[in-house]
Amino acid sequence: MKRSRVVKTAESPEAWPGVSDREILLKIARNSILSLFSIDTEEGETDYTGFLSDKLGAFVSLHNKNGALRGCLGQITSETPLYRLVKQLAKSAASKDYRFSPVKQEELDEIIIEISVLSPLKRLYSLCEIEKGIHGIYIKNGKQSGTFLPQVILETNWDVETFVSKCSKDKAGLGPDGWKDAEMYVYTAEVFREGEWVNK
Repeated sequence: MKRSRVVKTAESPEAWPGVSDREILLKIARNSILSLFSIDTEEGETDYTGFLSDKLGAFVSLHNKNGALRGCLGQITSETPLYRLVKQLAKSAASKDYRFSPVKQEELDEIIIEISVLSPLKRLYSLCEIEKGIHGIYIKNGKQSGTFLPQVILETNWDVETFVSKCSKDKAGLGPDGWKDAEMYVYTAEVFREGEWVNK
């Protein structure tokens, strides 16, 4: 596995994962995907403590060598310890993201894993409270909900209103103006991936 590098450090809770925590989470994610192909990693189950056992939301994103998304699944909140959640999400991102065909064994060497660890949600009452590149958005109305991670607005170069409108329409299924009648929340994320520096 390539050496892990921080992609972007956002405004965050008091204790984001340290370097060793990030490397452990990336290794857990990689091994979880390898297990889909019955590849023995020679590592047994470990019960981690400290930050790795905190109950935080997370997303695991898979990219191919060209940087294109190959799978992404996550949870905004969780009652599962972080290391176990990452293990579950990595396997699901590789095999159960309906937008993509399952990752094949011959792709493994080209797949780059990115993990986003989320802060607790904070209720949002005005779009002017959203800091571009710092905040992710979560929109909810009844049983319909959707989210965009903080890095999405940077990757697309959208303005804040477009960011929210697109999330409302494409992720929550509420239409481009549906956010106006919905509950909205923001969160920050610690984003890190396998490989070299991408952004900081």
